[in-house]
Amino acid sequence: MENLSQYHETVPQSRQANIKALVGQAWAVESLELSLTDQDALKASISDKLKQQDAVLVAHYYVADVLQELADETGGCVADSLEMARFGFQHSANTVVVAGVRFMGETAKILSPEKRILMVKKQAECSLDLACPAAEFAAFCDANADRTVVVYANTSAAVKARADWVVTSSIALKVVSYLHSKGESILWAPDKYLGDYIQRETGADMLLWQGSCVVHEEFKADALMGLMKQHPTAKVLVHPESPKGVIDLADRVGSTSQIIAAAKELDAPKFIVATESGIFHKLKQAAPDKQFFEAPTAGEGATCESCAMCPWMKMNDLQCLDQVLSEGKDSEIVIPFEIRENARRSIQRMVEFGSKR
Repeated sequence: MENLSQYHETVPQSRQANIKALVGQAWAVESLELSLTDQDALKASISDKLKQQDAVLVAHYYVADVLQELADETGGCVADSLEMARFGFQHSANTVVVAGVRFMGETAKILSPEKRILMVKKQAECSLDLACPAAEFAAFCDANADRTVVVYANTSAAVKARADWVVTSSIALKVVSYLHSKGESILWAPDKYLGDYIQRETGADMLLWQGSCVVHEEFKADALMGLMKQHPTAKVLVHPESPKGVIDLADRVGSTSQIIAAAKELDAPKFIVATESGIFHKLKQAAPDKQFFEAPTAGEGATCESCAMCPWMKMNDLQCLDQVLSEGKDSEIVIPFEIRENARRSIQRMVEFGSKR
């Protein structure tokens, strides 16, 4: 595999600075604190509007607990990005409301083009998506045209349209292993940590785009080892978007859904979890008799004390959801036909691959 640093210019300093600025702007968006009484009243109002508009709410594991609860209570779902889109596709509702970030709404639209797809917060971005602009990525692909293009779900519809395969973290290893067995070399984007993990696990020839998640890259191996000493019976569950040193300490590496499954399956009283903190809501539901601890982001080289929260995921709230259902239009996802169709092919290839295994 090519040296990772050889391609660090793929994410220039100017774009890194822009992403950091957008992170700051996202954190600056304040949600109105609601009393439990007001919260319940707003949930009831939203539930009525969902029924009136033949709409279903799908929420990612990383959004606020109250949105996850509302999705479950109203017949929607709480899941990872692919399952959110799959649920919306299979559901009879004419409108799918997405509590998450923009690429999740785009994926839902790609799989269900005939449906109205609304974002709870259309301005909610993803640092991996932002780090991989479609035009620059297309040029990168053209310069390496002999490689099979595999992109992570955390990308725009336009980037997916340029790909041969789209994968989620739950299926990426299987897809790359399959392609490697056929002798194919891979161009991977956008997450360098996930790409490096897959390359080490499969031995595949992979050329990596240099994006990263602003949440997962902050986990620190030295601080994690300190927490492990405090809780020696705890198992460590790590999302593969994390740095190598953190992954190397894991008892189980996996996607959000795989982390939840591991918490239920593994015979341990305690777990240290390295992924976005929103997942703890489902973890506690899945294994109420077990204890969960957030993996630390503090440590040598850390830029914050606790960064295990995505600022864009936290932009989703009840007030925004109520407003979207009242107004709607400005929050609707629209994707040009050609981009949508090309992206659908690469996503469908993954869906069909997964259904055969």
